[in-house]
Amino acid sequence: MTETLILRRPDDWHLHLRDGEMLAGVLPESARHFGRAIVMPNLVPPVVTGRQASAYRERILAALPEGAPFTPLMTLYLTEDTDPEDVTAAYANGFAMAVKLYPAGATTNSASGVRDFDKVRGVLEAMAEIGMPLCVHGEVTDPKVDIFDREAVFIDRVLEPLRRATPGLRVVMEHVTTQEAVAYVRAAESGLGATITTHHLIINRNHILVGGIHPHYYCLPVAKRELHRLALREAATSGDARFFLGTDSAPHADAAKESGCGCAGCFTATNTLSILAHVFEEMGRLDRLEGFTSLHGPAFYGLAPNEDRITLTKGATPVAYPAKIETGVGPVTVFDPGFPLYWRVA
Repeated sequence: MTETLILRRPDDWHLHLRDGEMLAGVLPESARHFGRAIVMPNLVPPVVTGRQASAYRERILAALPEGAPFTPLMTLYLTEDTDPEDVTAAYANGFAMAVKLYPAGATTNSASGVRDFDKVRGVLEAMAEIGMPLCVHGEVTDPKVDIFDREAVFIDRVLEPLRRATPGLRVVMEHVTTQEAVAYVRAAESGLGATITTHHLIINRNHILVGGIHPHYYCLPVAKRELHRLALREAATSGDARFFLGTDSAPHADAAKESGCGCAGCFTATNTLSILAHVFEEMGRLDRLEGFTSLHGPAFYGLAPNEDRITLTKGATPVAYPAKIETGVGPVTVFDPGFPLYWRVA
């Protein structure tokens, strides 16, 4: 039985750090284990320009624990007023690694997102020319579309036409949740990757609704049927380089989650690697964990893997993770997978 794993230091290709006191409280949880992270720009106000991305990066670096080997990779929030020249300059200067597409109203702080895709055509064409990836929150916001169908409909209505109209555009389908999305990525010849979250490998929609409403399992895209969860587990552990880790770890203070209109997001930064080791072991594919966490993402983004290593060990007793992370704006509940975790980062 394998009881020790040595991996190149993982990266997180989809992470929410927020700002201010929340940033200071949750950043150490990601910086402890991850070398780099694609940081989401949906602050209030959003991070739209290269100058704003550079300033946000400086705030993140200032909040890092001393000596933490963590590099934030910034993104720009795509709006209908985004300037293609600013995007091109931000990419060339290293201020931004990617641009994030939020359909307006799709998720937390997405009100400034895109409604008319013709208005961002120039930005997308410029990105295709320079090879800058577009990270996509893949859901339609049409109120006539059932929330459990919004990802599949987005592929047909938005993503496929967008990719056909913009040859060469490199796209990351973030936090895929359906077997349709998995199949779409696998069918692509090139230029398309997908992140898979930790929590979508663990929960289906029953976890949110059975026996009462469980707000700390509510996320967007919402967890789907069991058949979709199984498709995600197969994709994540398959060794296919088009699938890589993006935790979408999304902190909200408990008061904002446990309310009459609770915020969407699961906070998984603290225990993600223990959970993933459990899943990959359960699937009989521990040898593919390093690819998913540490190799496939850098390859898609054109970066070298991290040189340093981390060691995971499997113990006889469960890891005692904290139930909550205390921050200056209130406690944040750590995602509970619902089973004991025996793998820990040494």
